[in-house]
Parts: sequence; C-alpha cells; structure tokens
Amino acid sequence: YSSKGTMMDNRFATALVIACVLSLISTIYMAASIGTDFWYEYHTLSPAENVSEAGRSIWEEFVSEEADEKTYTDALFRCNGTVGLWRRCITVPKNSHWYSPPETDMTTNCISFSLSDQFMEKYIEPGNHNSGTDLNRTYLWRLQFLLPFVSLGLMCFGALIGLCACACRSLYPAIATGVLHFLAGLCTLGLVGCYVAGIELLHKKLPLPDDVRGEFGWSFCLACVSAPLQFMAAALFIWAARTNRKEFTLLKAYRVA
Repeated sequence: YSSKGTMMDNRFATALVIACVLSLISTIYMAASIGTDFWYEYHTLSPAENVSEAGRSIWEEFVSEEADEKTYTDALFRCNGTVGLWRRCITVPKNSHWYSPPETDMTTNCISFSLSDQFMEKYIEPGNHNSGTDLNRTYLWRLQFLLPFVSLGLMCFGALIGLCACACRSLYPAIATGVLHFLAGLCTLGLVGCYVAGIELLHKKLPLPDDVRGEFGWSFCLACVSAPLQFMAAALFIWAARTNRKEFTLLKAYRVA
C-alpha cells in the first residue's frame, strides 16, 4: 500500500508543479499585456501624407494634456495609432516642421493616460461635454483599468497561500489558491469583455474612416491567453487538494479499521 501511496503523492506533486508553471506564465502574460501599448492598433494607408498637412495639427493636439477623446481618437485614426490600458501612441515624421519636405523616417510618440483620465466620464458624443454622460462606456473604461490589477492581486495572494501550504506540508490550503486563481481568471475574462465592448461602442460613435483598418493587437492577445491559463491552474490546484484530502481520509479510515 505504501508504493501506491507514493504513486499518488507523485501524481499530486506533478499536478501542483504544472499548476504553478501555468500560474507563472499567466502572471507574466498579464503583466506584459498591462505594460504594453498594443491592445488595439489602427493601420492607415498613407500616414506620412496625413501628418504632413492637415493631420499635423491633429498630432500636435494629441500630445496636449487637454486633448479630449475625439481629438486623440482622430489622431489615432490618421497616424497609425496604438492604444494600451495606460498609453496611446501615434506614428509621425521625426522632422515635424511645416517647411520640411515629406519624410519617410517615422517615430512613435506616446502619451500616458493620467489617473484622472482613467476615471473621467465618457460622453454620448465624444468630445462634446454638453451631450451627457455615456454610462456604459464610462464604466467599461473604468473596469478595464481596475480588473487587471485585481486579477494580478488575487494571483499574488494565491501564491502566498501556496507558500504557506508548502511550509505547513499540507495540500489542503491549495484549494484557496485554486479559488483565487479562478476568481483571477474571471477578472481577466471580464477585462477582455469590457475592452472589446468599449472599442465596439467607441467605433459606433466615431466610425473608422474608409482608409483605416483597426484590429486587436498582441497585448490584447496576451490577456486572452492568460485567462484560460488561470482557469487551468485553478482546476489543478483544487483537484490536487480535494483528491489528496479525500484519499488521506480513506487511508486514515483504513488504518483505523
């Protein structure tokens, strides 16, 4: 019976190792997606021409702290823009003087969303403060800012519980780690849903020009991959803890008998 018990211990240990690896990968993916600026990308057919004349004033307003949602969105459309959770970026010529000839040498300028920007109200007509508050877009924007940090916090807290479980030489606390990873996966899934819904609602208000193509970027894809990894890690943690507890109870009852 001892050899069988050893086999079961190895099985649980393997499940926990796999769960920890999945948890680590999902944490790295989540942190990378939060810190990068390629959640959504706009591709313009001729960005240099757009920037060289009428579009030049738009990208100059883009870097202004007073730029509203419509202003920076128009710049994103015209200048091969990318948007992250924390920053927005556009691609412009390095030499931006009006008397300079058109350039093919481009550079990327990025502006960070301030904390007040993250909680700022969105308007029914973007850029028009008198049009009233768009509650759907406002709360979607706030949730897409808060949910990734809640997800990372839950996973870090779960990791601490896992370390405590190792110190106590018990698998039972791993159930809490699994539950926290499951909740983190729900937060990540909610983040992805909020971001997609927010982009779709924005494009209904500000449709893409005919010569502009928009698509979700690799930062968004990292978040999409992170969610199922969190769910798989949660399932392995809970399975290993519950099954080990059940078999330990059966073994104890067998020995008593």
